[in-house]
Amino acid sequence: MLRSPKIYYFLKMELKVKILDIAMNLNRIGNWAADDFERQQKRIYLFLDQTSNYLNSIKQKEIPSKIKTIFKKFLNEYSFLEKEAKQGPKDRILWAEKMMTWGNILTHRSQLIK
Repeated sequence: MLRSPKIYYFLKMELKVKILDIAMNLNRIGNWAADDFERQQKRIYLFLDQTSNYLNSIKQKEIPSKIKTIFKKFLNEYSFLEKEAKQGPKDRILWAEKMMTWGNILTHRSQLIK
C-alpha cells in the first residue's frame, strides 16, 4: 500500500506526539512517586493505565529504525516497572528515577522522528 507523503508525515508526527505523551506521563509518575508514592498512588495508577493505553495504540505502528532498539528496551522495562508499581516498589526513589530516566530518554529519542 502506497501512502502519500502527507499521510506518511502525519503518521510519523502522530507517533512522535504519542511518544512525547508517554514521556511526559513517565516524568509525572516519577515525580509523584518520589514525592509520596502512597499518597499519590491513585494518580500514579491512573497515569500508568493511560500510558499503557498509549503504548498499546502504537505497538502496531511502524517504529522508525532510529529508535526501534531503544523503544523495545523501554517496552520490556516498562512492563517490569508497571508490575512493580502494582505490588508496591521496594525502593520507591529508585523506581521513580527509572520512570523519569525513561521519560527523558523517550523525549530525546522522539526528536529523531522527522
